[in-house]
Amino acid sequence: MFSKKSIRDNFILQLVSASATLIVIFSVILYNYIKISIFEDITQELTKQASIIATSRMNSIERMGINIFDPSLSSINNPADTHVTVAIRVNQGSIISFEHSEKDGEKFLTIFYPLEKRQHHFISITKNISNTDILLDKIFTNILIINLTAIFLILFYALFLSRMLILPIRSLTTKLATMNENFLQIIDTKTLPSEFQPLGNSINKLVDRIQIFVNSQKELFIGAAHELKTPLAVMKTKNEVTLLKPRESDKYIETLKTNNQTINDMNKMISNILEIGRQESAQFEKPVEINLIAFLNEQINNYAILANMEEKHIIPDILPKSYKITIQPTLLVHILQNFVQNAIKFTPKEGNITIQSYTNKEGFHIIVTDEGIGIDESKDLFAPFKRYGNQTGAGLGLFLAKSAADAIGAKIALKNRSDRQGTIASLTIPSKKTSI
Repeated sequence: MFSKKSIRDNFILQLVSASATLIVIFSVILYNYIKISIFEDITQELTKQASIIATSRMNSIERMGINIFDPSLSSINNPADTHVTVAIRVNQGSIISFEHSEKDGEKFLTIFYPLEKRQHHFISITKNISNTDILLDKIFTNILIINLTAIFLILFYALFLSRMLILPIRSLTTKLATMNENFLQIIDTKTLPSEFQPLGNSINKLVDRIQIFVNSQKELFIGAAHELKTPLAVMKTKNEVTLLKPRESDKYIETLKTNNQTINDMNKMISNILEIGRQESAQFEKPVEINLIAFLNEQINNYAILANMEEKHIIPDILPKSYKITIQPTLLVHILQNFVQNAIKFTPKEGNITIQSYTNKEGFHIIVTDEGIGIDESKDLFAPFKRYGNQTGAGLGLFLAKSAADAIGAKIALKNRSDRQGTIASLTIPSKKTSI
């Protein structure tokens, strides 16, 4: 049974149906052309024969119904399957006419050829066309057999062609089925037909993203284990040293306070790791249409409160007046929050943090500029658990921001300011909607 969901089965059905329809139409036209040609030859032959008889025997016709086809006349050839008489036909005019008849299972074709000098008198020539009818039946049968054979061959060819056309898909499916997180192989698009090369390129891009994700996850797990194992080892060592001999209560209190601080740092790190899991869930959030300018202004108002608490200032420069876009707001907040929090963290008191937005042919740009210590542009700033400067933290913020940007199809970048000390963090969202 053919499946309606199968592209291959639909291709076979459509190809066979279209080909069968064309074959039937062509065969009907061919059969009718042959039939018309044969009867046209017969009618021309009868017309010519009647003309000869009418011309040569006009003067010998004396009464109606006699057989005027005299076999003794050498000028006229009387076939055995032909019968010639004179017929009277009233109200028929002086035109040549043909009639089909059937008798005793045999078929006949009769021509009535008018005699010029005898009104209402016609040469009647009746020809037995049974053999011609049998011949046409044989031609029809042969055409039918040829049609069935052609349709069968087309079906066989359609099966072969469809199998050949889906070979690249099967090849891609086989390669994808053998892949796992430990064995990710790039597909050689040069061996694919040109129609499948865009698909191969898309799969390769997906494989690259999966490879980056897998490597990032491995690096994240290794980093998390290291970051948690080190403080645990320090806590254990401090406890063992403290318990080596009796000490004053202040020493025990100091050790407990230190361990509590370490536990708090570990909890912050675990919260950041959990944030990664929440962000991965946010990647499956359904995109919604928002006014990006209104969204930015709302977030800036929240960030301004945080900056004021740190005695720092946020300066907005938001353009255009309106910009609608379909996006996942939670992921966008992750990126903006990381940019602004880092800017607030590294900017000195009474310093300024500028949040700017604008559009161009590349898309919508959001720029966060601070007056901090700057960055080391030679380092991989988006790797997990990488910390720079003298500020504390788990080192996962930029890693999270980069993951969120990849999920929404945006790009982020960090660079040092050229006019003074500080960092420029930029987010570029490709254009999907026009600004107003």
